[in-house]
Amino acid sequence: MNTAASLAWFKSSYSSNEGGNCIEVATHPAAVHVRDSKNPDGARLTVSPATWTAFLGHTAK
Repeated sequence: MNTAASLAWFKSSYSSNEGGNCIEVATHPAAVHVRDSKNPDGARLTVSPATWTAFLGHTAK
């Protein structure tokens, strides 16, 4: 498993530097990791690249 230190984390371009509710994402060929920017050492969600792609392509109704 990848350690948080070995991953390149980034925030959405929609996030500002004023705090608030932001997530950070780090991609790897075998997984996509998501964490709370306010708690980078806390829990993270890990999904497959296919699941992440489906999530990004989902349109709310």
